[in-house]
Amino acid sequence: MSNGITAWFEAARFGRDIQVVMTLRMMRLAAGGPLAGLEAWRMMTEKFVTLGEANWAVLTTLASGGGVRTAAGKSQALYRRRVRANRRRLGA
Repeated sequence: MSNGITAWFEAARFGRDIQVVMTLRMMRLAAGGPLAGLEAWRMMTEKFVTLGEANWAVLTTLASGGGVRTAAGKSQALYRRRVRANRRRLGA
């Protein structure tokens, strides 16, 4: 596959994964109980942690002479890994 098509498929898969994680999380939160509280806590804390890690990846890439595309790619890869891990953890 050409690079443009591969990038498009990766973006589509990432979008699908985001939707699946959002749906599964909303179902868990709507069910209530201890798992809902844990999921809400996990959801909020991981957003802050991931943002910090993504910022650090961008800063270190740029500081070491990497280009903006490389820095953005590293940040995006980090988010993709997190979303896929959540999808697996939530059972999809």
